[in-house]
Amino acid sequence: MTDDPLVWVTAVVQVGTAAGIGAFWATWFRQPHAEPWQPVGYVEHERVFVFPDSLCATVLVVSAVLAVLDEPWGPTLGLVAAGMLTFLGVIDAAYYAQHGLYARERDGLLNAAIVVAVLVVAALLVLTYH
Repeated sequence: MTDDPLVWVTAVVQVGTAAGIGAFWATWFRQPHAEPWQPVGYVEHERVFVFPDSLCATVLVVSAVLAVLDEPWGPTLGLVAAGMLTFLGVIDAAYYAQHGLYARERDGLLNAAIVVAVLVVAALLVLTYH
């Protein structure tokens, strides 16, 4: 087991991020998404990301456990998760910008917070596991 406090903190962030991804989708599917300002095809576009987000959450948790156990695959999978998070964050950033979803009246603060959080976690993983 590792005694590196940065690995422990990063592992906790990874598990928290995975839980956040699960919570996001659990609440997203319970909302009607009937706002008139949502882009055509919004639900179909977003629904596509359930699988890659779930895969990313799984990689985050597996990496965290392996990193804490000082297994060599832990940091490697952490870097894979960082790449996944970066890709998903950039897609969200571009989609939200293209469709005006950063406007305050269109949940812009939440949308921006999600993108920033995802990219910050990705950066933390790179800094910890490089």
